[in-house]
Amino acid sequence: MTSTFHGLETARRGMTVHQFAISVTGQNISNANTPGYSRQRVNFEETNPFPYPSMNRPEMPGQMGTGVQAGSIQRVREQFLDQQFQGEHTKWGYWSAKSEALEKIEDILNEPSDYGLSKTLNRFWGSLQDLANQPGSTAARSVVLQRGLAVADTFHYLTNSLETIKNDIGAQLNTTVLETNSLLKQIATINQQISEIEPHGYLPNDLYDQRDVLVDQLSQMMNISVTRTKSLGHPLELAEGVYTITLQDHSGKPIANLLDNTGDVHALTLSTSSAGVSLKVDGTDITDQPFSGKLQSLKESYTTLYPTMQHQLDHMAKSFSEEFNNVHKTGYGVRAHHKETGVSFFSGDSAATIAVALTDGDLIAASSKEDELGNGVNALQLQKVITQPITIDGSKSSLQSYYAGVIGKLGVESLEAGRLTQNSKVLEEAVDNRRQSISGVSLDEEMTQLIQFQHAYNASARNITIIDQMLDKVINMAGR
Repeated sequence: MTSTFHGLETARRGMTVHQFAISVTGQNISNANTPGYSRQRVNFEETNPFPYPSMNRPEMPGQMGTGVQAGSIQRVREQFLDQQFQGEHTKWGYWSAKSEALEKIEDILNEPSDYGLSKTLNRFWGSLQDLANQPGSTAARSVVLQRGLAVADTFHYLTNSLETIKNDIGAQLNTTVLETNSLLKQIATINQQISEIEPHGYLPNDLYDQRDVLVDQLSQMMNISVTRTKSLGHPLELAEGVYTITLQDHSGKPIANLLDNTGDVHALTLSTSSAGVSLKVDGTDITDQPFSGKLQSLKESYTTLYPTMQHQLDHMAKSFSEEFNNVHKTGYGVRAHHKETGVSFFSGDSAATIAVALTDGDLIAASSKEDELGNGVNALQLQKVITQPITIDGSKSSLQSYYAGVIGKLGVESLEAGRLTQNSKVLEEAVDNRRQSISGVSLDEEMTQLIQFQHAYNASARNITIIDQMLDKVINMAGR
């Protein structure tokens, strides 16, 4: 037979554990709106039954339970959903940064509008048409000069603006590298703290949450793989251990170690120059590795996207000025000392250097024949430069068609980047919603559990009262 006092300890354990569970539930409720917090639960475990198997065990029909104990306080988290979220977060980081870079180019080119290069060129062609109709007009010649200056200034503005934004992206790229290194160092610090706590049999849930928030932020920067290594000593089976973080490409192939389980951080180093950028991890060059994420997108914008647009503007400016000058050189001015051929209208060979070489409107070679003031044939030939095929960047195309193709391609790329940004955001939110449905705090659920634990506590207390009444009968009344 068991002792009359047996039920007191069983009930006491029930009160203690359910009071503990109420405290954990209160913690969940308090952190219902804390970013990154994972709800926690008490894992209830039966205590060892009585009697223990031995030679001197008492004669009993069977073992009796001795109550309940709190085995551990575990955070509710799904590792698979964390990996899914990090993968979608990497894609969103890449496409959102690329979409932003393309939108900035669209803002600079500002097409179609009354202030873009197309409109400026059209005004220039219009002034040449007016000059062809009135080749002897001083006003018409002055307008052609001003419109030519506007074309040169527009090329200057576009290329200088692209260079400014490119430099801004370079600064953003450097900041992103510093932020990435900072996240790795913070994760390494939390790893160290976790490795010092877990061997004592505790689960540092708050540190786990802080570390996962940092890993989520890091996954926006680049595609990473996270593996777990058990802490030394005697950690619980539920202990998550320390994280090892590896940089990988889009196919999952490892590129470089970023954080070892020993706590060593392999920091990223960035160097920029006119030739491009160099990105390394502890001396290992990863510049050309496709690791996706925000960092990859910024690197591509700095080294490819903006330079390509600048090169296209340079090819346009060079081909346009050369072809225009070739036609202009065959014509004649209006006064005796301006009748010579071979005069260039533009100078420079790039978008940054193109300029109007003429300072006098009488030098504009509108005539195809000498001493013919009313001859505007050459002005008409100059006007056709925009529509006639010329060699631009090694291929034949009219200036108008080439620029329209550049703008069209930019528009398609920007639309595609915006669409993929939206798609990746939707997928990321869908995964996060599933993750929150598991690890997030539901106030309705917590209130239900609070009532359940409260009633269990009260029932245990009532059990003690009943046992106390039984003992009172045995001690104070049965002996009379």
